[in-house]
Amino acid sequence: METAPLRAVDAVEVTIVLDTYVDVLIAGEEGVRRWPMPPDFFLKREYLLAEHGYAALVTVEEAATRSTILYDGGLSPDGLAHNLSILDVDPTGLRAIVISHSHGDHSGGLEGLFRRYGRLAMPLVIHPEAWRERRVVFPTGAEVLLPPPSKADLESEGLDVVEERGPTLMLDGRLLVSGQVDRVTPFETGFPIHQARAADGSWEPDPHILDDQNVVVHVRGTGLVVVSGCSHAGGVNVLRNAIARTGVDRVAGFVGGIHLTGGLFEDRTEPTVSAFRDLGVGRIVPGHCTGWAATHAFAREMPEAFVQPSVGTVLRWEAP
Repeated sequence: METAPLRAVDAVEVTIVLDTYVDVLIAGEEGVRRWPMPPDFFLKREYLLAEHGYAALVTVEEAATRSTILYDGGLSPDGLAHNLSILDVDPTGLRAIVISHSHGDHSGGLEGLFRRYGRLAMPLVIHPEAWRERRVVFPTGAEVLLPPPSKADLESEGLDVVEERGPTLMLDGRLLVSGQVDRVTPFETGFPIHQARAADGSWEPDPHILDDQNVVVHVRGTGLVVVSGCSHAGGVNVLRNAIARTGVDRVAGFVGGIHLTGGLFEDRTEPTVSAFRDLGVGRIVPGHCTGWAATHAFAREMPEAFVQPSVGTVLRWEAP
């Protein structure tokens, strides 16, 4: 695999804007800053929201310059804009938006962002298969529809939509959007009950969800920091792809979802945790669709690396 010329940076911060869990009393630690509850919290009753959706800010620092992208947009129409306001983040100052994959719990909140802040003139990077309509069909026959984002709607809001299957360098070469992740791990076999709309209007199996992509930053002397929305490609594949693409074999941190929740994925938990441990992941922050059992497995097997995710948390890695 050809490596991408990813430039190392002085530091990176990942802010969890939306996730499935929020705890305003949770303690911080070195490199982990929790949301500071304001003195009038119980008077204003304005607080961060959690939901079954994911969004994060990724900020790279180099030579006293900070540049930030938004990775994913959550599920609800108003959750993203609400939390950015509580966190005192002005989205008009973002450099770009990256969408991890087509599922609506990673892009639905962009609607409210445009409603509150108006047109946003910036690039939005997305895989070309992310426009496909998807659904999950359970063995009982029940189904859940997974509507994709609308390219026309995004462009009408001022975004420059960039479709790319392969890796993309952003922020002057300091941030890598993985593009399509190579599937090499034997036990990460995709989502077996996931389907996509075919060209003729019928439904066809779509277990691999090929539009799944993540973002990678290389912190000088520290290693790679990987942020992934759901890791439908498989969390281990995501890490191995990042290492292969960058030529950097040290993983300083992983933040985001590793789709291990539910009976279909339980047999992947042990080998996934084992592989993360073998790869020496310095800090693991497993949110969103990772699931209760897998999250606790990471905490049990990698206690020195595990960090409980919570909305509003800022995670920082910096050069020594």
